[in-house]
Amino acid sequence: MPTIKHEILIKAPIEICFDLARNVDIHMVTASKTFEKAIGGVTNGLLEEGDMVTWEAVHFKIRQRLTAQVTKMTKPYEFVDVMVKGAFHSFTHTHQFSETEKGTLMVDIFQYKSPLGLLGRLADNIFLEKYMYEFIRIRGISLKKIAEAEQTN
Repeated sequence: MPTIKHEILIKAPIEICFDLARNVDIHMVTASKTFEKAIGGVTNGLLEEGDMVTWEAVHFKIRQRLTAQVTKMTKPYEFVDVMVKGAFHSFTHTHQFSETEKGTLMVDIFQYKSPLGLLGRLADNIFLEKYMYEFIRIRGISLKKIAEAEQTN
């Protein structure tokens, strides 16, 4: 089961970073490269513990749907979302936030299991793990830009 970890320092208060990361509207902006839209469950605003959201996006030129549920939330330090239905066999995405002297450290830990057994593990090694890391990295950079821009306003 691959585990992807991405860390980024954001020059903004922890509360702003936390709320931006759980904001459905902001997620659609930061994942616009894959045309991500919330189409079910909570479709705008801030996600809370227990909330579910169904996303529709285009990955590998295929329109896909995925439903995730926020299973844990400790404001403003951590929240966890878990896939309920979708293309993966399973995934858990932990979002962690900690205050530092230079700003907020945002850490994404994404653990997933691909479907299709051996074929899925082969896909992980050839392209999927790299693709998922890049998706999370780009989203983190986008969140950083939004959070830091809010600090200058």
